[in-house]
Amino acid sequence: MEEITEKDVSGEIPAKESNENKASLRRFNSLESQSDYGHGNRLKQLGWTTILQLAFQSIGVVYGDIGTSPLYTYPGIFPNGIKHNDDILGALSLIFYTITFIPVIKYVLIILQANDNGEGGTFALYSLICRYAKVGLLPSHQAEDKDVSNFELEVPSSRLSRASRVKSTLENSQFAKYLLLFVTMLGTSMVIGDGILTPCISVLSAVSGIKEATNSMTEERIVWISVAVLVFLFLFQRFGTDKVGSTFAPILIVWFFFIGGIGIFNFAKYDPSVIKAINPKYIVDYFKRNKKDAWISLGGVILSITGAEAMFADLGHFSVRSIQISMCSMVYPPILLAYFGQSSYLRKHNFDVGDAFYKSIPGPMYWPTFVAAVLAAIIASQALISATFSIVHQSLSLGCFPRVKVIHTSSKYPGQVYIPEVNYLLMLACVAVTAGFKPAQNISNAYGIAVVFVMTLTSSFLVLIMIMIWKTHILLVLSYVLVIGSIELIFLSSVLYKFMEGGYLPLAFVAFLITIMFVWNYVYRKKYKYELENKIPIETLKEVVSNSNILRIPGIAFFYSELVHGIPPIFKQYVDTVPALHSVLIFVSIKSLPISKVPVEERFLFRRIEPRGLGVFRCAVRYGYTDQRNESESFERMLVEKLKQSIKNELRSPSLVAGNNGGVNNGEVSNNDERTGGVSADITDGVVEEENKSEVIGKEIELVEREFEVGVVHLLGENEVVAKKGSHFGKRVLIDYAYNTMKRNLRKSYELFDVPHRRLLKVGMTYEL
Repeated sequence: MEEITEKDVSGEIPAKESNENKASLRRFNSLESQSDYGHGNRLKQLGWTTILQLAFQSIGVVYGDIGTSPLYTYPGIFPNGIKHNDDILGALSLIFYTITFIPVIKYVLIILQANDNGEGGTFALYSLICRYAKVGLLPSHQAEDKDVSNFELEVPSSRLSRASRVKSTLENSQFAKYLLLFVTMLGTSMVIGDGILTPCISVLSAVSGIKEATNSMTEERIVWISVAVLVFLFLFQRFGTDKVGSTFAPILIVWFFFIGGIGIFNFAKYDPSVIKAINPKYIVDYFKRNKKDAWISLGGVILSITGAEAMFADLGHFSVRSIQISMCSMVYPPILLAYFGQSSYLRKHNFDVGDAFYKSIPGPMYWPTFVAAVLAAIIASQALISATFSIVHQSLSLGCFPRVKVIHTSSKYPGQVYIPEVNYLLMLACVAVTAGFKPAQNISNAYGIAVVFVMTLTSSFLVLIMIMIWKTHILLVLSYVLVIGSIELIFLSSVLYKFMEGGYLPLAFVAFLITIMFVWNYVYRKKYKYELENKIPIETLKEVVSNSNILRIPGIAFFYSELVHGIPPIFKQYVDTVPALHSVLIFVSIKSLPISKVPVEERFLFRRIEPRGLGVFRCAVRYGYTDQRNESESFERMLVEKLKQSIKNELRSPSLVAGNNGGVNNGEVSNNDERTGGVSADITDGVVEEENKSEVIGKEIELVEREFEVGVVHLLGENEVVAKKGSHFGKRVLIDYAYNTMKRNLRKSYELFDVPHRRLLKVGMTYEL
């Protein structure tokens, strides 16, 4: 057999034994053995000290955006002034229920539970769906991947039939597969768009407060001060989320005390009766009075929850419980107090609505609050910048984003990453929007569209997960759609009304980003299918390796490929060019699984190319979409150690003694071998006696160790891709120009694995796609 397929596995192990093995696997590599920390079952592993520490850090990273929304919400709701005093109560009631239903009920209570082993964001939701239904577009599925402990096998349910129907529909519809991938790209692009617009609006709104203190501060000066602040912010990102969060959290806590305290002061001084806005009747009255204008003003109301998506998108940096604690205890109460206080002030000063926040600050508190506002605005930008790093990191694993360098900034918290290329591109985009996109009100309009789009897409994925994975009762699903879904669709219709007044900006960003992601993913899939269709048969490989004209030289060679099933065609190109092979040859397939993390002990899956004397192995190295690929430990040393371990596991393999009765001959791998990373013991030379077993394996391990000491060479296929002759114009543009331009200007494959240059040999080949 050439491939490790579901048939290879299922045909060899009795059902009873298989179930026992799976149960054993769940115990052996359970959630306790991982470094992941976000999943609910792992909270006990964290301990309350760590949870509270993460909750403290999350304040400095996640909540700056929603925490600074009082700076610009009321001006966004009433851009043309307040027409009726009770409109303030209607707006306040809308703000109160929007903050309660979306950030608290939707995100804190529901969405955070849809995490993928501690990872959040649109891509995490997509990965959950891919895990439970074969909707991925790459033909790289392996049955043994489901034995990775993080896959979380399905549990029986009375609503299983409905879930199965939805799953079957998705798996059998090519359109549904493409639609899910497109929606994921759209959500990813919108989060990146948020990462551009959040710093712009937050910093501009905060710095503009200086106008209240001096008349010499012009709009132009405010813009350039904001640009300087933004540049500083992005240069600070390289220190990592851990340091950024620890540095910014105390500042943001002070900010929340300020806005909460000022809110209480204004509430008591001006009009405590605004508390009656809790009654939703004032929303009805507001719409009766203002009709279309009330509906348009919802685009301003949505600004009160900007940054709510960061709670889920940034989840990988923290944990579910830490986000829940920080939101409910330190964020939700002071924000509501701030809005109630502003409303009380505006009930007596209708004409100050354009600068409601700064006008409502008591005199002695102005400068301390201004300084805190500027610092909080800088922190507000951090929420979506960190979320952008996380979601780009996730999208790399599906081949949905061009190669970039991912730096893990914390050994303690694996989810915290920094991406230099993305950071500087965000900085350039923010500076361009801040300096060139005028009037400033248009940035608010653009921001609202980006925020609502991300929330609506998240809800769409959540409904699928509720039905297919959680198997939620249909009445609860319908309740979510009718309540949360309806609210978000109404908001979406409102923000789209201002499409021509700046609302087109995030959609322009999305169009640009989706184009990049689509081109990269399209060619990525085409390359994989080309290699799959032109792979080298196993018999051909044996003939090449056994050919006496091929010189076997000392050392170990790693031949890298993304092809999981079979030997890539570029190997033949190498042999034809350099008729020499190393004593030990390992074909390394780098594979991304639709899970956030793969435990190190389950990462390497080996298989021998028989007969034993060839010294040729295949190895699938399996990563989750948040795993660190340039580990601190040498990758080559780790791989060789796992190979030696897998050879040792053959001592427990009955095939060494039982021959054809052992159940794993002819290249087929048992479930036991898969879980331990064992090499299938295929020996065509005859049966090895029990007493010779240790000697045979000992010599082979000695060979691997000796050749490793001689040296390791990394053979990397650097394939060029071109559109094949006769391709239509669009395909030639995508492949020959768009893709190849991106490829020339981005990271090389060997840089992502820190492969030493002096031991790297690149093999070139042209693929006609």
